[in-house]
Amino acid sequence: MTISKGDSIPEVKLAKATADGPEQVQSSEFFAGRKIALFAVPGAFTPTCSARHLPGYVDHAADLKAKGVDEIACTSVNDAFVMKAWNEADGSSDITMLADGSGDFAKALGLDADFSGYGMGQRSQRYSMIVDDGVVTEINVEDSGEFDVSSAEHMLGQL
Repeated sequence: MTISKGDSIPEVKLAKATADGPEQVQSSEFFAGRKIALFAVPGAFTPTCSARHLPGYVDHAADLKAKGVDEIACTSVNDAFVMKAWNEADGSSDITMLADGSGDFAKALGLDADFSGYGMGQRSQRYSMIVDDGVVTEINVEDSGEFDVSSAEHMLGQL
């Protein structure tokens, strides 16, 4: 079942990419007590993700925070080292990278996808959501091959 508005974020362990290496975090703790703008990409360093998705959140980080977002986070089925390198190459300190190395978070949300046809295996669908104190208040899942409703610009219109 796919997560919906009003649902709580499932309990999953993620790896937060930090300057000191991966930091294990429980999803319930990460999302507790604040408003998080979360977006997910099929893969770090992939064309749409690097050229449009991550840069949009970098460019609009201050706008999102001005509308009450406490933290902006990006997740992908990649390891924390790849997520850190991607953030250093294309991101900013305004974006927290959450590695979902085994895809457990994507599966728990019901937003996993098979990208084997592209040589990528099991990944996450492209989506964005607003999570307020662990509860999904907005969710935007892209149709396959699309990039629109998960953008930072779309999310700004929802806040």
